[in-house]
Amino acid sequence: MLMLSCESSTLRVIVVDDHELTRLTLKLAFSCQENIHVVGLASNGQEAIELVERTQPDVIVLDLQMPIMDGWDASRHIKAIAPNTQIIAYSSVEDVKLQDTKEVGSLDAFCKKDVPTKELIALVRQLGKKSENHSVAS
Repeated sequence: MLMLSCESSTLRVIVVDDHELTRLTLKLAFSCQENIHVVGLASNGQEAIELVERTQPDVIVLDLQMPIMDGWDASRHIKAIAPNTQIIAYSSVEDVKLQDTKEVGSLDAFCKKDVPTKELIALVRQLGKKSENHSVAS
C-alpha cells in the first residue's frame, strides 16, 4: 500500500484502555480534532499489539493496568514491531516513582488520567510530530 505524503499530516491514533467509557470518550475527543484519526480501540495489551500490526499508528494512548496483558508488557512488544510509534502511558496510578522505573524505555510520555483533555490532545500532537520525523528519517 502506497501512502501519499499529504496523508502524513493526519495522525493515526490507537486508544487502549480496559474501561469502555474511557476508550469511547477519548475516541470522541480525538475525533473532534482536525488531523487526528482514531484507527483503533483495544481493551488490553494483546489487542493493542494486533491493532498496531494492522493499522501502523503514529501514537498510542495506552493504559498501564489492564487484564490479559498490561501496558508495560504491551509497550515493549509494540516498540519491537513498531519502533517509531510513540506511546503515551495513560494511567491513574499515583506512584511518583513511576517515571523512574526501568520500563520507561518503551514509553515515550506519561499522562495521568485526570489531565485536561486539551493537554492530552496537545501531547498526542507533539508525539505525532516526533513519529513523523522518525519515519521521514528512516
